[in-house]
Amino acid sequence: MTTTLPHPPHRLPVLGDLLTADPAKPALNLMAQARSLGPIFETRIFNQELTVVSGTDLYAELCDDKRFGKHIGFALVAGREILEDALFTAHTTEPNWSSAHNILMPAFTLASMKDYHDVMVDTARELIGYWDARAASGPVDVHTDTSKLTLETIGRIGFGYDFRSFSSPEPDPYAAAVMRTFAYAGRSTYRVPVHWIDRLVRHRAIVQNDADVAYIRSVVDDVIRARRANPDDQPDDLLALMLTTADPETGRRLSDENIRNQVITFLNAGHETTSGTMSFALHLLATHPDIADRVRDEVYGLWPAGDDPEPAFADVHKLKYLRRVVDETLRLWPIGPAFFREPLQDTTIGGHPVRRGQAMLALTLAVHRDPVWGPDPEAFDPDRFLPERARTRPPGIYKPFGTGLRACIGRQLALHETVLALALILHRYDLEPDPDYRLEVAEEFTLKPANLRLGLRRR
Repeated sequence: MTTTLPHPPHRLPVLGDLLTADPAKPALNLMAQARSLGPIFETRIFNQELTVVSGTDLYAELCDDKRFGKHIGFALVAGREILEDALFTAHTTEPNWSSAHNILMPAFTLASMKDYHDVMVDTARELIGYWDARAASGPVDVHTDTSKLTLETIGRIGFGYDFRSFSSPEPDPYAAAVMRTFAYAGRSTYRVPVHWIDRLVRHRAIVQNDADVAYIRSVVDDVIRARRANPDDQPDDLLALMLTTADPETGRRLSDENIRNQVITFLNAGHETTSGTMSFALHLLATHPDIADRVRDEVYGLWPAGDDPEPAFADVHKLKYLRRVVDETLRLWPIGPAFFREPLQDTTIGGHPVRRGQAMLALTLAVHRDPVWGPDPEAFDPDRFLPERARTRPPGIYKPFGTGLRACIGRQLALHETVLALALILHRYDLEPDPDYRLEVAEEFTLKPANLRLGLRRR
């Protein structure tokens, strides 16, 4: 049994592997390190140790919910300072996690998407109208605009909140604060272990984040109070579900404070992940026009060219090639590039002993580019997800939404919204990439393409 693991070169006392870390691009940096250090290695910055798993067999083993569970550490600590015991940042053993999960699960089944479909269609049409008015002036800022789309969608579906993203000349202050808190959490992976030094080094960011969190909480608290004051006038949305439903297993109800934390979680994670997927997909389609043409042929088979589509709920599930495009996008660029795990008891993995509660990272970004995906795993090939090709791969290695009990509760919503929006965009436009643009990936808790602009030519 091996007791020591490889680690990055140039390790220093106290600082650990700080010289080889990249706080701006931690997942991409770890993927590069995995290529030289192997399928399992350790890294340490200050007093924080992390075991990184990128081999396919070990990754599948780490996803065994009987032996490993979610670890709340690193960037999730910063997230927990904002979200406390909301779904994403709660320990699995905390009562509010199981209660919220039980209450909310019915709202995120595939069947529930029928209730959200029309809102998704209307919001996607607002984006297209917004782009129609701007496309003639030059390329559009893809990620900024897809973020507006997804924030509007989750705001309306979940909480009856309209950010007026496509009608107001200025960004909604709540939306701006949400963006900043998300970026702050993503940049807080490693902290100086001496509290006062950490506060000094990050003083400006901490002050801004504290103000943002206070503002975000005040806005959501006002929405909850207004709903409580009018119990007979509840729209059918996620907020109403949390306000009026008890946990079917225990009879417990969520407190207003926890409901607030769940609302903020959905507004943050629920829009940033989906907008990132759309943005990467639009980049890949723009730079692979043969694949875009094949998607467009499938879309035109449902909604003829020249007409404004009237997408029915069932139409989205007929777009099987476009769904493979989305799946392949999430393989190359999983928006959550990794997830934290910990052993439930002292155990081993790959012959290496690991202790209960030890921080471990399942590096999805690297696993999704392993040679088991084919001779050229870096290539964009949606047909990797044809059933006959999927059967040739090891199970348990495609996890763009996390794993097991703690996988993303909103994945069905994200996939439905993404496929629908991309279909309507490709029905309307030819995508014209900037020939000088080279994909730049930003990491702010999730991955997204930076500075991506596309020309749009209406068909």
